[in-house]
Amino acid sequence: MDTLYLYILSALIACVVTAAVLPFLRKWLGQRLLDVPCGLKKHAEPVPLVGGCAILAGLAASLVFIRLTTAFPSGTLHSLRGILWGGLLIFVLGLIDDFKKPKGLSITVRLLGQAVATGLLLYYGVHISLFDCTWLSYVLTFLWVIGITNAFNLLDISDGLCVSQAAVSALGLAVIALPSEFIYVNFGAAALLGACAGFWPYNHSNRVKTFLGDSGSTLLGFIIAALSMGTGYSEHSNLGFLAPLLILAVALFDTGFVILMRLCKGKNPLCASNDHAALRLMKIGFSKNETLLLFTGAAVFFNILAFAVIRISAIAAGTVYFVALLMLGMSALLLSRIRMKG
Repeated sequence: MDTLYLYILSALIACVVTAAVLPFLRKWLGQRLLDVPCGLKKHAEPVPLVGGCAILAGLAASLVFIRLTTAFPSGTLHSLRGILWGGLLIFVLGLIDDFKKPKGLSITVRLLGQAVATGLLLYYGVHISLFDCTWLSYVLTFLWVIGITNAFNLLDISDGLCVSQAAVSALGLAVIALPSEFIYVNFGAAALLGACAGFWPYNHSNRVKTFLGDSGSTLLGFIIAALSMGTGYSEHSNLGFLAPLLILAVALFDTGFVILMRLCKGKNPLCASNDHAALRLMKIGFSKNETLLLFTGAAVFFNILAFAVIRISAIAAGTVYFVALLMLGMSALLLSRIRMKG
C-alpha cells in the first residue's frame, strides 16, 4: 500500500476510535471525573474531563494497528516507542491531577514527572540535535519538551482552543515531514491530527460537552514537542532549524504573554490568572468562536511561514523570522493595554 494512504488511514483510525469511545467514557467515567465551575472557570455546569482518555485511545489504536499491519525496516519506529511511553506517563500524571481537582498535584511533582517522561525520549533517541555538545542538546530538550507540554496546558482555557492548536501543529509537522524519511513523525502527526478531529466536536457540543482535562492538554503538548524534534528543517536553509518556533508560535506566544503579564503584576507566573490573550480578546467583545477562529487562523498563518522558511535562503528566512517576531511583539503590546479584573 502506498505510504500516503497509510498516513491517511492512520488519521482515520485515530479519529474514529477517539469519537467512538467518548460516549462510553462519558457514561462510565464522566460522572467521577468532572470539572466543576469555580474561580476562573465560568462554564454553567460540571463537564466530564475524559477527552484526554479518548485521544490516548485513538492515538494508541492507530499507531499499534499501523505497526502490526505494515513492514518497515528494523528500528524505523524505535523513536515512536519513546514518544508513546513518555506520553503515557504524561497522561497518567494529568489524569491523577484531574482526579485530585480542584487542588491537583503540586507543581514540583508535575515537573518531576515531565522530566522523567522527557528522559524516556532521550533514551529512545528523540532529542534536539543542533549541537555537537551532548549535554547542551539534552538540556535544551528538557526545556523544550517541558515548556511546550505546559504551554498547551495553559492554552486549554476555552472550547476548542488547545485542540485546534494541536491539530494545526500536527498538520504542519506532517506536511513538512511528509517528503522525508522521518516515518515516526509522519505517522505520529497523522494519528494526532485524527485524534484531535475526533475529539473537537465534543469540545464544542452543548449536549455532550467534554473537556480535555490536564491529561489531554499535557498529552497533546508532549506529543507535539516530541514530534517537532524529529524532522529535518535545515536541508535548504541554515535557519530552518528555527521552524518549530513558528509551528508552535501561538502556544509559545500565549505562554510568554501570560508569564510576562503576571510578572508585571507581581504575581507568581505559575499561578492561575485571567491574563491569557484569548480572555483579553473576549473582554473587548470577541465571542468564543470568533476568538477561536482568530487563534486558528494565526496558527495556520505561522505554519505556512514555517513551511516557507525551510525552503528559502537564510537571508530571506531571517527576514521572515524578524517580521513574525515584530507581529507577535505588536500583538502583545496591544493586548497588554486591555485591562483585566483580578
